[in-house]
Amino acid sequence: MSGPGDTRSPEEGPGQIRLFASALSMAWRAHPQAIAGQLVVTVLTGLIPVASADLIRYVLDDISAHAPAATVLPLVVGLGCASCLAVVLAAVGNYLTGLFGRAMERLALAELYSTTGAMKGLRRLEDPEFQNRLALAQQSGAGGPTQVVSAAFGIAQSVLTLASFLIALAVLNATAALLIVTAAIPAFFAERRVVRHRVAQVTRTSHARRRQFFYSGLLASQAAAKEIRIFGLGGFFTGRMLTELRVVHDSARRLDRRQLTTDSSLAVISAAIAGGGLWWAVSAAIAGRLTVGDVSMFVAALAAVAQSLTGIITSAMSSYQALSMFRCYRLVLTEGPDLPVPDKPAVAPALRNGIEFRDVWFRYNCDGPWALRAISCFLPCGQTTALVGQNGAGKSTLVKLLCRLYDPDRGRILWDGVDLRDVDPDDMRRRISVLFQDFMQYELSVADNIRIGDLSRTDTGALEAAADRAGVHDTIAALPRGYQTMLSRAYYDDAAGQGIRLSGGQSQRVALARMFLRGDRDLVILDEPSSGLDAEAEHQIHQGLQADRNGITMLISHRLNTIRAASQILVIGDGTIIERGDHEDLIGLGGTYARMFEYQAAGYTSVPVAANRRSRAEPTAAAS
Repeated sequence: MSGPGDTRSPEEGPGQIRLFASALSMAWRAHPQAIAGQLVVTVLTGLIPVASADLIRYVLDDISAHAPAATVLPLVVGLGCASCLAVVLAAVGNYLTGLFGRAMERLALAELYSTTGAMKGLRRLEDPEFQNRLALAQQSGAGGPTQVVSAAFGIAQSVLTLASFLIALAVLNATAALLIVTAAIPAFFAERRVVRHRVAQVTRTSHARRRQFFYSGLLASQAAAKEIRIFGLGGFFTGRMLTELRVVHDSARRLDRRQLTTDSSLAVISAAIAGGGLWWAVSAAIAGRLTVGDVSMFVAALAAVAQSLTGIITSAMSSYQALSMFRCYRLVLTEGPDLPVPDKPAVAPALRNGIEFRDVWFRYNCDGPWALRAISCFLPCGQTTALVGQNGAGKSTLVKLLCRLYDPDRGRILWDGVDLRDVDPDDMRRRISVLFQDFMQYELSVADNIRIGDLSRTDTGALEAAADRAGVHDTIAALPRGYQTMLSRAYYDDAAGQGIRLSGGQSQRVALARMFLRGDRDLVILDEPSSGLDAEAEHQIHQGLQADRNGITMLISHRLNTIRAASQILVIGDGTIIERGDHEDLIGLGGTYARMFEYQAAGYTSVPVAANRRSRAEPTAAAS
């Protein structure tokens, strides 16, 4: 079961006034015409109730005085027009709210994902606190400002109605007007306290809510479906999901009890004041101090003032809650860069000499173990450098630092003598082509899956050439819609229809084509490029990768036969380089690499590993 979320409280950060100004500014930028129209609607809607009450008062007084129908008719027509206008304004208001609400959603999502998309590294996305805050930002980014603006218009409308009716009420009974306004003060603070608890509850349970979505996503996931069904995990994950949901619901239930107590207490106070005011009005009318019209006006004013005050309090609290959640959105937008970039970054030069790791240390958490320790090596241009080592040795971490997805905690990585910290990551990455072991297959068309490697290459010929080099062109051409076939069974394209799923090896070839589309970059990184391929396909791919290159090729593989031709092999163990050299050097060394190679070679020979070692050791013993 998840513990409380680690997200910073929405009470932290910018103040309410600054947030309110930011929300209004955002709404105006999203759709100024809708905001201006809503302002007009708000003013008219706020004045209609008091105008209608005044008209009813005159109608009743004229009826009591037995005035002729011709005198009453204009008042009745005016009352009908006011009622009609109120209905039309409500419809127009709803339309305008939807209009700027949709515009707000577009703007908020554009800003939010432009910000997260501009993050250069991975560290922030691996931070649970940031993920909690991001989840709240996704919920409140569009809805928050929309709620704030709607609440602001609601408050303005209620204030107009309140002011008009308070004047009328004060003329009839100043004490009643004062009593109603005074009773609203504790109601305001009581509601404010409940809202503060509600905001804290949302923040406190955000991690549990995310975990609940995670488990429910697993239960509906295509990728997880095979294991869930074969291993019978449906009940297990359903139980986990319900446990997280229970955390959220228990917290909400406690808050609902608090809300019930508050609302009930306020309702009793409001009913007592309204009942007392109504008794006074009836008594005054019996005594002849008020006319029938005055009584109707008093009752309308009494109800309208109470309703307006309730509306103001409700809108204010809605705005307060929306602003508190909107703060999470603003915090994400103002996080700042996750990787520092100098104001005047150096230009990543075309590689001429190579890349140097100089005493590089790195760990993923400040209190965690070192993933890399004292890494020093040089990757020369025009050569292939291979990384080998057991799982978890640090190979992938070294690659991530080389791509500057993280910065070293100590030491430097130099690109032809220029520290990667001094270069804009986007500039440097334009000189890199990478095939990760955990490559993505996007649920898009085949063409888009390849084109993602270089969005500037739009010509079909370039896509086909890259696919042909990866040995997958014929497979793609045989698909139902060729390169326009969707690689998805969960989504469909209006033109292409439902898609298909490629095999693991075919998907890897598409990912290779994506890499080949980028062309001959200064640095090409291949992380297990043939792990999903059969032996023949593996041979073809490596033949194609062995073409002469001016830049650096880095190859990571557990299949040592694929790297034996590398100019330099670095053996990584426990986060540091434990052996280096070419294949013959490392075999002769008889260390970790030689042992790994022998274990793999033993699968293709009838000679046991121990026998291999003895046979290699015997000449040495004889010579001695």
